[in-house]
Amino acid sequence: MNDLFKALADPTRRAILDELKKGDKNAGEIRDCFNITGASISHHMSILHNAGLVLRERQGQQIIYSLNTTVFQQLIEWIYNIKGESDEN
Repeated sequence: MNDLFKALADPTRRAILDELKKGDKNAGEIRDCFNITGASISHHMSILHNAGLVLRERQGQQIIYSLNTTVFQQLIEWIYNIKGESDEN
């Protein structure tokens, strides 16, 4: 859970997640959305992947990134449990 919150704490990583909501992208497509280097994108994507927020799939020489919505559901369930509520309401 700590890796998840660390990943979400950074505004650039949250913006990357917003871009991935629009559809799967490779690193170059993600980089084109931001004014940062490829190395920075690689660093951010590694943190997002290690936190379980994004999935990556190799297609030829490219790696395609997509959102892992399962982690978001687990986060929501954890928040509801902290509040003492059920998400079935």
